[in-house]
Amino acid sequence: MTDATATQTQTPAPDPAERLLDAALPHVPFDGWSEATFQAARADAGIDAGLARALYPRGALDMALAYHRRGDAEMLRKLEQADLTALRFRDRIARAVRFRLEAAGDREFVRRGMTLFALPQNAGEGTKALWGTADAIWTALGDSSDDVNWYTKRMTLSGVYGSTVLYWLGDDSPGHAATWDFLDRRIDGVMQIEKVKADLKANRLTAALMAGPMAVLGTIRAPKRRGGMPGRTG
Repeated sequence: MTDATATQTQTPAPDPAERLLDAALPHVPFDGWSEATFQAARADAGIDAGLARALYPRGALDMALAYHRRGDAEMLRKLEQADLTALRFRDRIARAVRFRLEAAGDREFVRRGMTLFALPQNAGEGTKALWGTADAIWTALGDSSDDVNWYTKRMTLSGVYGSTVLYWLGDDSPGHAATWDFLDRRIDGVMQIEKVKADLKANRLTAALMAGPMAVLGTIRAPKRRGGMPGRTG
């Protein structure tokens, strides 16, 4: 076997789905995550129309979601490589959110994605993607909750991440320093809420008043399939 043949054998062909997504990115700032972008990417990548539609059945919507998942994967890769042992837990969350924003790439990709997910017919997909990012962060940081806290943690972090993204999109400070300050303030605010909750539990009067509602909430369990939003009771 010749060297050329060996090289061809050892080098796998690029994933057509990734190749198509890469080909779409130069078009997104101009045409958004649209059918025009999808068709231009297919032509640029030299991928058959049938295969392209099989890879992304809903066209640009599925491509935008794939790009979002790519960012989540890059964030997880950075978290695996980072040494977080010396950090407080709130700082680990801040680091994860920062990694996720840094993995987002060109802000125009995100801005165009938010425009797409703001459409009523796509709002559910956008919410699911945001929830998936929050779930990925909590899971990577070792969250083992299996009750209502599973939901509240992800709901709260979704709010923190979503608001930080909006701030980041308009931030022109050097190194996005203003965004990281904003993120710290948001997390500090959440930690204050957690402190209030802990104080209420420690207070005998409020603990007695909340005994009934807490008993009901105690029946809520996290979904068996960790990636989903729906839960189960009992």
